[in-house]
Amino acid sequence: MTIQARIGEVTERIARRSHDSRSAYLERIARAAEEGPRRSRLSCGNLAHGFAACGLSDKAALSGDVVPNLGIITAFNDMLSAHQPYERYPDLIRQAAHEAGAVAQVAGGVPAMCDGVTQGQDGMELSLFSRDVIAMAAAVGLSHQMFDAAVFLGICDKIVPGLVISALSFGHLPAIFIPAGPMTTGISNDEKAKVRQLYAEGKVGRDALLESESKAYHSPGTCTFYGTANSNQMLMEIMGLHMPGASFVNPGTPLRDALTKEAVKRALAITALGNEFTPVGEMINEKAIVNGVIGLHATGGSTNHTMHLVAMANTAGIRLTWDDISELSDVVPLLARVYPNGKADVNHFQAAGGLGFLIRELLSAGYLHQDVRTVFGTDLSGYTVEAGLDGDGNVVRRPVAGTSGDETVLAPFSKAFQPNGGLKMLTGNIGKAVIKISAVAKEHHVIEAPARVFHSQDDFLTAFSNKEFTGDIAAVVRFQGPKACGMPELHKLTPSLGILQDRGHKVALITDGRMSGASGKVPAAIHVTPEAADGGDIAKIRDGDLIRVDAVTGKLEVLVDAAEFAARTPATQDMSAHHDGVGRDLFTAFRHVVGSADTGAHVFGR
Repeated sequence: MTIQARIGEVTERIARRSHDSRSAYLERIARAAEEGPRRSRLSCGNLAHGFAACGLSDKAALSGDVVPNLGIITAFNDMLSAHQPYERYPDLIRQAAHEAGAVAQVAGGVPAMCDGVTQGQDGMELSLFSRDVIAMAAAVGLSHQMFDAAVFLGICDKIVPGLVISALSFGHLPAIFIPAGPMTTGISNDEKAKVRQLYAEGKVGRDALLESESKAYHSPGTCTFYGTANSNQMLMEIMGLHMPGASFVNPGTPLRDALTKEAVKRALAITALGNEFTPVGEMINEKAIVNGVIGLHATGGSTNHTMHLVAMANTAGIRLTWDDISELSDVVPLLARVYPNGKADVNHFQAAGGLGFLIRELLSAGYLHQDVRTVFGTDLSGYTVEAGLDGDGNVVRRPVAGTSGDETVLAPFSKAFQPNGGLKMLTGNIGKAVIKISAVAKEHHVIEAPARVFHSQDDFLTAFSNKEFTGDIAAVVRFQGPKACGMPELHKLTPSLGILQDRGHKVALITDGRMSGASGKVPAAIHVTPEAADGGDIAKIRDGDLIRVDAVTGKLEVLVDAAEFAARTPATQDMSAHHDGVGRDLFTAFRHVVGSADTGAHVFGR
């Protein structure tokens, strides 16, 4: 089917803009691929170190370039629920590789931060930077040049984007991402949010709050709301980096293990030693990136990906912009209602038809590029399936059902929940920002309210506790950008802002920090750039200024006289207290060189 006109135009515009940088990237990875497997180029001493710990049969296999060697990059730790299942994956992967007549080695481990643990804490100021650390750590593992392909074990917020950046940096190698799946459903997200709000109002104690949170986050697996972690899994599948139907199968099940083994054997089949060579840097092109953006909009995904997708694409020489993302959002309908955009969780989404149904609906309407390469070896139509097991425990796939299992969770294209994706770019005299409105009621899409300015979450929460907010409020929380303090998420604000909105006040948040995929019912203009610490005009806002956040027309403005606003001296803030403790002193160089939010907020020169 012909691609929808606007999607085609945006894709062509990205390709034109990226022509020189993409060409240079493809030439670079082509040179690396032409040199073939590197083990035979290593000295005997190099090679002996590379397989010293292997068994005799693996040593013999790795002494030449005939048997493929699979590098495993793992983000396992057993503190992070989503990543705890990865503990046993290296053994599964090695077993599957041996069954295929190949070898697999853990090439390296990368850090895996849990934003749920660090939320509202000092460690959250390392969160965004951890993405680039992960990319570099994975690159260190692959730099040994012992590998013909790589599999990446990662799920959560900054981890998958960091792994993708690294995979694309080694774009001459095939790469497959292997998920671990979401935890089973606990208490409802509505119930969890209600207890959080009651706690913020002082109506229940910490014991009740902890009991509620423990019932929500209760077992190994990804958190079940549709935040950045599950948005990551959607992206990996719709961009063709997962095996079809793999994203949302629960951990510890026979199907989960079978999909993992299948991914290993497929990774070994697409190396340069075989007939289906699929280097990831060629596979992830402009069309694949646009498909990822479309999936983000169609599912109401994480605002973090307005930075992550830009940074990921940049690594492959593809210049994606916020304008592209916003323009695509205008035409891509919302087909999923998963918390915080609805009451269901990701398990309900999977049961209703999951990504196979979503991809089929978008492809049928001409809203995805079908003509892309995937690790499965098909175009994107090969992903309009659901995965299961046959009687022998092997993965089988069947076409997804013709109808959604629950149209309140997953809608057909003809019954979309809304005509756009709900992610918009805002511009105005404050700068550029992003807003996600898929969970925001229509009556809150346009807010005019007087500013109250804060330089930390805690200052806002203190004012809330002191009952200082008695009317409409545009809460400006600045000096939260990447140069200031690493751009933390500000979810500690969510319950209090929600309470003020429920009291009937007009409420908005304006910040150069982040809110992520868990952004909820309060309109939030986030990722404001230029940030306050980089001379941005958000630093000129004063208490009482009338601010307009208009998600309909895409405007973010302080409604004061232009000459007066221009003449104001920007506020400054001593951020030194945020530059040491919990490792923050180690990231001084990152804060100095990090780019702006709209260019991916990364520390890499390209």
